[in-house]
Amino acid sequence: MKRLMLIDCMNIYLRSYIVDPSLSTNGAPIGGFKGFLKTLQKLCREIKPDRVAIVWDCGGGSRKRKRISKDYKSGRSPIRLNREIRNLSLEEERDNKVWQQIRLSDYLNLLPVIQYCIEDVEADDIISYLVQNKRHEGWQKIIVSSDKDFYQLCDDNTIIYRPTQKEVLNKYSIIERYGIHPNNFALARSIAGDPSDNLPGVRGAGLKTISKRFAFMKESEDYLIRDIVKECEQTEKPLLVHSRILDNVDLIKKNYSLMQLYSPSLSPTVKSKVNYALENAEMELNLTEFRKMMLEDGFAEWDNVDLISSMRKIVASSDSDVT
Repeated sequence: MKRLMLIDCMNIYLRSYIVDPSLSTNGAPIGGFKGFLKTLQKLCREIKPDRVAIVWDCGGGSRKRKRISKDYKSGRSPIRLNREIRNLSLEEERDNKVWQQIRLSDYLNLLPVIQYCIEDVEADDIISYLVQNKRHEGWQKIIVSSDKDFYQLCDDNTIIYRPTQKEVLNKYSIIERYGIHPNNFALARSIAGDPSDNLPGVRGAGLKTISKRFAFMKESEDYLIRDIVKECEQTEKPLLVHSRILDNVDLIKKNYSLMQLYSPSLSPTVKSKVNYALENAEMELNLTEFRKMMLEDGFAEWDNVDLISSMRKIVASSDSDVT
């Protein structure tokens, strides 16, 4: 079975940006893109993908979600550089962060990977669309991210790799851990809420409570909000959590429209762009320019043998597909 590795780019990049204190030859922080490239090598070594899709969150976020909720993802603290580097002003940090993102994209353009960065579109929606794309039918899909939003996409051929936690999750481990099937995970989280996205939930209704009071959520059947409401109305022993859910049905519906990825929030135009990139990507490795950039940035000594080997295999696999 062929493997498609889908990387939630900002999720991985920002961790490297925060954690890696590396500096360039002129003293500029480069931990964001250097750490990402090291992580990419490790991922390729462990996963051995036949294709790699790297998906960015581009400027503007999801227009559709912001129309639903102006507070969506608001109130987040600004991402700061590694604590060992505090000689830059906030403005200089911001400029460096953007420069590192552009520099990383330049590096990735020299590798046989597909990058996606579409204005006003979230990486979550593009990754969901790629997972469900008929072109990848029969492939194993590995989503690389620490974001729980992707749990809902786990199925027989789709798993999650959480690099920070160093764990692999499939639909069975999610059911075992949470008592909730991936098919119902977005519904459960729409009740519980998601503070990281500034989405309040029903008070006292965390995932543990939901799995306990709505045991049917561990089944593979796709349950709906009306099924939850029906259970709350007909339970023989109503509890406070049941009444609170009934009082917050509109909130749950709103959260679900923001959280669900089963039907990704992409316009026909965006889907066309994603498909075009998928079908017309040039699987080429420009090793000369890649090494030149490493030399310019002051980490030419980095041992990237495994990364280059993986990239060459992807090129070879792509060539065999064409022939």
